[in-house]
Amino acid sequence: MPDADTPETTFKRVLLKISGEALMGDATYGLNPPTVERIAREVKSVHDMGVEICMVIGGGNIFRGLQGSAQGMERTTADYMGMLATVMNALAMQSALEKLGVFCRVITAIRMDEVAEPYIRRRAVRHLEKKRVCIFAAGTGNPYFTTDTAATLRANEMACEAIFKGTKVDGVYDKDPMKHDDATRFDEVSYDEVLAKHLGVMDASAIALARDNSLPIIVFSLDEPGGFRSILDGTGTYTKVGG
Repeated sequence: MPDADTPETTFKRVLLKISGEALMGDATYGLNPPTVERIAREVKSVHDMGVEICMVIGGGNIFRGLQGSAQGMERTTADYMGMLATVMNALAMQSALEKLGVFCRVITAIRMDEVAEPYIRRRAVRHLEKKRVCIFAAGTGNPYFTTDTAATLRANEMACEAIFKGTKVDGVYDKDPMKHDDATRFDEVSYDEVLAKHLGVMDASAIALARDNSLPIIVFSLDEPGGFRSILDGTGTYTKVGG
């Protein structure tokens, strides 16, 4: 339960989408445990406010289906391998959250009952109502769909009020701020602008699904300490897409 001194939050139920690469830290492959723990602490700080949290984590730090396909691997097989990578990341995050005392469930779109729950919507909603963090893994369970699309699908199914897309920068820019000093950050941008200008927030399928359901996407910096919580209490820096 949130403390009496906890500020009123902007959202009551959200989905946090992060890339697998976010878990690498300074490494070039795999998981960096201190980085996983740092992100888990960011999630806990929001959970402590009483916000119900879902998560979707990519698998690109271990295996990316599109890259495997580009190197000659059959696309469907490569995508399934990428889905399994997301399960590994989800289990790592679950472990980090549980060490911090946050009750958590990994829920997969591909059955693997020994390590995680199968996806059943009503059960997942009940976990959220009981203030458990739900980490959705294995994408949608289908090849040819990214974890961006899976995140948008699950956010809609869970009746989340927004998707929080954690990135390396504090919002959406008209050009890459890492390469261009004159890049301009948008405070708000429409779904159609994101698609037309190829702003790279999420893939086109995910943006279209969010647009069709008027689901806002909040793009913020996951590298900024307290960045996730600050948006929930109304003080953070971010770009709002649609909604």
